[in-house]
Amino acid sequence: MAEETETKAHEAPPAAEVVVAETEEKKPEAEEAVPPADEAAATVPESTSLEEESNVVAEPVDPQKRALDELKQLVQAALSNNEFNPPPPPPAPEKEELPVEEEEAKHADASAPASVEESKPPSETVSAQEAKPAEAPAPASVEVPKPRSEPVPAPAERSLEPEVVEEHASPVNKEPLPPPSQPAEEKAAAADDATAKTVKTIEEAVGPAAAEDVSPAPTAPPEEVFIWGVPLVGDEKTDAVLLKFLRARDFKVKDALAMLKDAVIWRKQFGIEALLEEDLGLPELDKVVFMHGNDKEGHPVCYNVYGEFQNKERYEKAFGDTDKRRKFLKWRIQYLEKGIMEHLHFTPGGISSMVQVTDLRNSPRLGKHRQVTKQAVTLLQDNYPEFISKKVFINVPWWYLAVNRMMSPFFTQRTKSKFVFAGPSKSAETLFKYIAPEQVPVAFGGLSKAKDPDFSTADVVTDVSIKPSSKQTIEIPATETCLVVWELRVLGCEVSYGAEFTPSAADGYTVIVQKNRKLAADDEPVIKGSFKNGEPGKVFLNIENLTSKKKLVLYRYKVKSSTGST
Repeated sequence: MAEETETKAHEAPPAAEVVVAETEEKKPEAEEAVPPADEAAATVPESTSLEEESNVVAEPVDPQKRALDELKQLVQAALSNNEFNPPPPPPAPEKEELPVEEEEAKHADASAPASVEESKPPSETVSAQEAKPAEAPAPASVEVPKPRSEPVPAPAERSLEPEVVEEHASPVNKEPLPPPSQPAEEKAAAADDATAKTVKTIEEAVGPAAAEDVSPAPTAPPEEVFIWGVPLVGDEKTDAVLLKFLRARDFKVKDALAMLKDAVIWRKQFGIEALLEEDLGLPELDKVVFMHGNDKEGHPVCYNVYGEFQNKERYEKAFGDTDKRRKFLKWRIQYLEKGIMEHLHFTPGGISSMVQVTDLRNSPRLGKHRQVTKQAVTLLQDNYPEFISKKVFINVPWWYLAVNRMMSPFFTQRTKSKFVFAGPSKSAETLFKYIAPEQVPVAFGGLSKAKDPDFSTADVVTDVSIKPSSKQTIEIPATETCLVVWELRVLGCEVSYGAEFTPSAADGYTVIVQKNRKLAADDEPVIKGSFKNGEPGKVFLNIENLTSKKKLVLYRYKVKSSTGST
């Protein structure tokens, strides 16, 4: 009987463990109620119905629009599944915790041996006492008690009585005693009751949560994700953003979605939102990278002047050590983000890309900057797709052109179509193909400069070509009592320049405004002049090309009222 009692007493804990295991198995069922991105996308109806409708009216569906619609559906499903969040950190290894728990358990067992014996079931106490015959009481002192008239003794005391009665008491006087297994059965029943209560408690705790997980409609709305200030769904600017990722992946929808996810997660990990508010303290780099004007199609233009790093102090401050290079990378990303937020709109039919002009004059070839430059290029390619409408390299040295020819086969045709290279003698003319001269800074051959009191980018520049060994005259009409202001620039110099005013009256006298002089290379690149007249006439600007090469002349003028002039 003791063995049976011992078996029943040990069956209770496994029963509780099985129930808990069953409640844990319910979790995957709740998780399966929320399909992954691919399955959710599969449940969304594709655009085949649109194709059928368009076939009825004989209007084919634009494949790019179809890809955009499909990407929108995948983005919506990914947002519902929270797939735009960084992956959780890996859990701590459990192997280190197990030996510690075992050691604590062993230490607890060793420190409290008495409590362990007290916690043993009665059957174990009986077997332990049976193993000690010397401690049994003397036969003469044992009397058979009357079980009906006396209260039931404790299990430990009662477990010894059957053994004494069998050896020393008369068989006639033996009374049937309660079976020794009764206390063990009561304990097993109590264990079953405790197990049932535990199961009920677990079901009450797990049941509602599982019901919530299994419910098809989530109570909380999906996370709203923004990129460059534009939400990924539900905004008129969303299409412009999604199209960038589609074009970067040749309208392969799944690849575009993967790129979009990676870009959003990288922005969170890099801390773009906090970076926009951070003061990195690098004002000297404003001469290296800056925004200035727009191209002929309205794209903002960003200039990269790497020759500024010839300044050793500036170079060391940007690339001197690992921390400085990391800071430079953050500054470059910060500047790009601010430029995007300020100059690009992403509206339908609006401007969503920019032109980059890279000046390679005196650019450092080897040095500490190469590693961070490669890292910056990789980040820009992976996380800022289709932000460059045209990339113009000016003042390109011969060795750069040679390297580009070697790398050209590895570029896609779309990428190569955006690249333009121009040597030192053709840089300004190449820029003027894409950017109007009034938008090009003076340093790069244009007429635009900051804080100009007379002209702005709104004042259009006219360009004139002068053939070799020829003369060109520019006429500026002047009304009575007015002030004429002009500015002029000749690309390549080596010309002579003069200005004069000729009145309209036949008997008037010509006024020399500027004597003819030869323009040298070290002269100011932009010539400014003005003349206040007292009678109607014309101002003539005379340029003579003294060389055997064609020259390009840029000029613009204004006629102001003499009352408003100073």
